[in-house]
Amino acid sequence: MILTVTLNAALDITYRVPELRRHASHRVTEVVERPGGKGLNVARVLAALGHDTVVTGFAGGITGEALRAQIRDAARSAVSGALTDALVPIAGNTRRTVGVVDAATGDTTQLNEAGPTIAAAEWNAFTSAYATLLADASAVALCGSLPPGVPVGAYADLVRRARAASVPVLLDTSGEPLHRGIAARPDLVKPNAAELAELTGSTEPLRAARAARRRGAHAVAASLGADGMLAVTSDAAWRAAPPERIAGNPTGAGDSAVAGLLSAWAENLPWPDRLARAVALSAATVRAPTAGDFDRPTYERLLPLVEVAPATAVG
Repeated sequence: MILTVTLNAALDITYRVPELRRHASHRVTEVVERPGGKGLNVARVLAALGHDTVVTGFAGGITGEALRAQIRDAARSAVSGALTDALVPIAGNTRRTVGVVDAATGDTTQLNEAGPTIAAAEWNAFTSAYATLLADASAVALCGSLPPGVPVGAYADLVRRARAASVPVLLDTSGEPLHRGIAARPDLVKPNAAELAELTGSTEPLRAARAARRRGAHAVAASLGADGMLAVTSDAAWRAAPPERIAGNPTGAGDSAVAGLLSAWAENLPWPDRLARAVALSAATVRAPTAGDFDRPTYERLLPLVEVAPATAVG
């Protein structure tokens, strides 16, 4: 099974309005609630691709109960891989994120709560559960922000624990948690272009990805938004571009790219095929109404059309 870690899980609430206007009242035409947080989005896409997936992290309070109920519903409706809840209970209330979709433009405005404060005993309970789950994991994804109370070096610790258990580990975070986590030598990091530039000081993606490898990552796969993805390993570099621009809601597209990388990794596919899957899934997620979903016909149509070529620096 593939293990995904979401330390700052959320209940995602998506409102759709005919047109979003400042300083105005709005009539909501649709409300959707889903399990949220990057690792939970990744897990739902992995399960849809046929991979048994276990989700862990924290959940607490009324919102945490609603989140776990949504995970149970998603697990019952899964038609391919299993989706298993191994979230660790906490005293605080799980955060909410609110996305407001403007139907007139397709743009989304996102409001994200900070998350509950995690007590030291709760962090210790999580690390014990994580060590147990690693025993059965074929790969682990560490995803998203850290809630208050969790040590800033938490991901570095979790990377080291995974590597000690000989479990390949992907890290998808930003800021200081990424700075510290990459030094623990994860097998793969998946920043976006802005996160990669902040980490390395370089705005040229290929140079920045190579600099990120020198900081400790064995491989780097960088999301470049509508321009696709870039991957740099110890012996090669590739760019993958979608065959067309897709209009829609980009929320969760990066998480679907992580699921594409992980699933292809688990299937021992070569790097160009991993990138093609990640890019096709990311684009297909833009056509889906909420994060953690993707439009399967769009994915299947785009996958053979994604262009993957050796990467060269620009500028």
